[in-house]
Amino acid sequence: MAQETSVRTSLQLGIYKIIDPFVKLLIKIGLTPNAVTSIGFILNVGVAAIFIIGAEDGNRGDFEYVGWAGGLILFAGLFDMLDGQVARLGNMKSVFGALYDSVLDRYSELIMFLGICYYLVAHHYFLSSIFAFIALIGSMMVSYVRARAEGLGVECKGGLMQRPERVITIGVFAIACGITSSYIGGDYKLYIPGLKFHVFETMSVFTFPITLLAVLTNFTAFKRLTDARKALSETKDEQ
Repeated sequence: MAQETSVRTSLQLGIYKIIDPFVKLLIKIGLTPNAVTSIGFILNVGVAAIFIIGAEDGNRGDFEYVGWAGGLILFAGLFDMLDGQVARLGNMKSVFGALYDSVLDRYSELIMFLGICYYLVAHHYFLSSIFAFIALIGSMMVSYVRARAEGLGVECKGGLMQRPERVITIGVFAIACGITSSYIGGDYKLYIPGLKFHVFETMSVFTFPITLLAVLTNFTAFKRLTDARKALSETKDEQ
């Protein structure tokens, strides 16, 4: 766990060095951390809109909308990092700002998954839509368990699928799905001799990672729950 945290911290510090000049520009033009958070939320509304438009106007094998949504997911995710840095470098930290950031992060993720589920259901990827909904549940529980545990005085961080990892996973593989479809086509299916159903299709580039996300987010939530239980037991024993 300590090694995992160390690697994650090192990556964050490296990213901060890259984005700090842009952060200083945002501060210079007068943007507050809450304004940056709000921009990120609006961009995630845009993500959902792209998925919904793709569901209504696109064809089942047309993954151009998925690719564009993936790009916007990553761009919106950048603002999740920017708001914290704007607060730190601009000396604009506040308790309400931290609360506002957490609340809008949850809304952003819910709205993004709304768009994904709408798209999958509209194009008849019913099983994948169920896994997307399970991934949504896991994502919310990862955050909820941490918030509830910290409310009881227990630090509850770590895990395989925190918000940055979830954003990167969905964004990168959505883009990959869009690019892959331009090479192998949107209706590509891979069959194994002896099986009556296909084991892979173009959409799998996007839906397989979502299925993995469904498993890992809920595993992370459960792991945090057991860690919190252990910490609370140790605290009780010390009293």
